[in-house]
Amino acid sequence: MSSESKKHDLTVGSPGRVLVRFTFPLLVSAAFQQLYNIADSIIVGRSCGKDALAAVGASYPVTMLFVAAALGISTGASVVIARHYGAKEYGNVKTGSFTSLISSTGFGLVLALTGYLLGAPLLSLMGTAESIMKDSVSYLNIYLLGVVFMFLYNTCTGIFTALGDSVTPLILLVISSLGNICLDILFVVTFNKGVEGAAWATFLCQSVCAIIAFAVLLIRLYRLKTDEPVKLYSRKMQRSISRISIPGMLQQSFVSVGNLFIQSFVNQFGVNALAGYQSAIKLNTFTVTVMATMSNGASSFTAQNLGAGKVERIRKGFKNCIAIMCGTAVVLSVIFTVFAPQLAGLFLDSSAEDNKEALLIGTTFLRIVSPAFCIVAAKLCCDGFLKGGGAMKEFMIGTFADLLLRVILSLVLSRFFDVTGIWMSWPIGWFIAACMSFYYYKKDRWLHSN
Repeated sequence: MSSESKKHDLTVGSPGRVLVRFTFPLLVSAAFQQLYNIADSIIVGRSCGKDALAAVGASYPVTMLFVAAALGISTGASVVIARHYGAKEYGNVKTGSFTSLISSTGFGLVLALTGYLLGAPLLSLMGTAESIMKDSVSYLNIYLLGVVFMFLYNTCTGIFTALGDSVTPLILLVISSLGNICLDILFVVTFNKGVEGAAWATFLCQSVCAIIAFAVLLIRLYRLKTDEPVKLYSRKMQRSISRISIPGMLQQSFVSVGNLFIQSFVNQFGVNALAGYQSAIKLNTFTVTVMATMSNGASSFTAQNLGAGKVERIRKGFKNCIAIMCGTAVVLSVIFTVFAPQLAGLFLDSSAEDNKEALLIGTTFLRIVSPAFCIVAAKLCCDGFLKGGGAMKEFMIGTFADLLLRVILSLVLSRFFDVTGIWMSWPIGWFIAACMSFYYYKKDRWLHSN
């Protein structure tokens, strides 16, 4: 085994230590990415007002459709490549990497073109207010220019994770996030470009980061020495990746579609409700994304160890992983619940009288949803091990149950409790889905079917 492969081998050493060492950079990466998103909203909201914040927020569920598709493809590539890496089949690692890079960027291009055609009608269908429609469409169209780069970056990150390397994505993301914040300040505050300035800042940093990630990945793959044949594109490898990525992509996409429905319910309560929702949902997304990123790390750990035939090591790793993730969730729950008014107030000027209602709505959201973070952490931990074991059917059932419940409950409860009823659907959906995911993990069949 080469020194390059030894450094990122997740099949040796104490499972707890390995997971902490591997997932900590992933956690920091996710935190930086979400801190950028939060900073982006803070800069727009405080510099341009609540209408601008609502305009960016209105396009958020649509942009998350593209992110969902990219994450689904990245997951498939990561799981398959990690399994070959654990089995020391480095020729297949290279073939899988090249195949996933080609297919994901091609698919990203198709989705970007589709977005240009359907983006504005979709925003209208969601009930986006006319007062913010122009800015929302403008933000979305500029964002779409960077979709191909976003797909490329996420695929590279998935491959790095499959190789047991969580540090390189962290370094790239820190550089990208800090650069993005600087460009936000330059374009939005200094040049007074408003919503469009925020979109251009995202596009520029996302593109540069993707190109750097691609170059570093090529160097990393070149250093993996193998006598096995390597192909630039393999249909057989594509089928293996698609078996994981298509369900993952559908799952992520349907979650985003569910969020579209939920936001359409929120839109019915006016701009204040949407602005308050956006101030809180970014913080909620921060936590869920951190947990989901750690879950992806668990998937790579599981896949590498399955490739190496070390089933008992996976069981030990699960106990360590759920302790790490739930511990992180408890800390975030306490912070977000106790400091909810101050955190919601980061996005809008709390001294302005016309922002009071929006801030109250955001605070209420955080205090209802944040105490349930430990539940979603447990669910995502189970999901990570199920994905790593290729149990996509079980993984999707639990996720769809969460999604369906949240949409139905949002519709029903909002009729009795107004917009607060929508927030109440989150903890209920998470709890039921977490029970289902834990049940599928404990069934254990997925560990022996690969």
